[in-house]
Amino acid sequence: MSSIGNQSSAVKAAKASVSELEHMLSESPSSDRVCLKVAQILHVRRSEVALLRLDKGSLRFIFPPELRSAGELPLTGTAVAARTAATRSPLLSNTFRRVRHVSLFEAVKLETGEEDRSLDQLPIQKIISVPVAPAGGKVMGVVQISRKGLDASLAGADFTGEDLKLLEQAAEILVGMPFMQEGAEI
Repeated sequence: MSSIGNQSSAVKAAKASVSELEHMLSESPSSDRVCLKVAQILHVRRSEVALLRLDKGSLRFIFPPELRSAGELPLTGTAVAARTAATRSPLLSNTFRRVRHVSLFEAVKLETGEEDRSLDQLPIQKIISVPVAPAGGKVMGVVQISRKGLDASLAGADFTGEDLKLLEQAAEILVGMPFMQEGAEI
């Protein structure tokens, strides 16, 4: 099969997964289950998905659960998630490691779900950050996907415009998830 045929198959599979995510709305799933589906859609590990919700002017981690007690990010801060929420603008960077950023959260030990513990606490090399907001409504949070590795070549494929579109579609669905509502239990 040609590479174009392989890409077409991958796009169809990703769109089917986004439809599965939309179907999950009726089930009131946990944030963990939803984020695992997002990881599957974007072909990343569990530890490479972050979901933050806006509560009282700051972003708080919903996923991964290990970061729920790690504190909050003020919208006035310089963190990528804060800038994404404040500007309502997505970000795609395949050279993220070179960008000055808050790396405090990268040091938190996450459950990777992988047997290979060397995947723990790797630096983010590539990232997509998308606001979670209803059309014309206020920002509810941010969803981020990263690729981690010792260097960019070990972190996996570069993110594409198609990956960004898939994450934006997922963010549109996240708007309806109960755990994204301000004040909902995390």
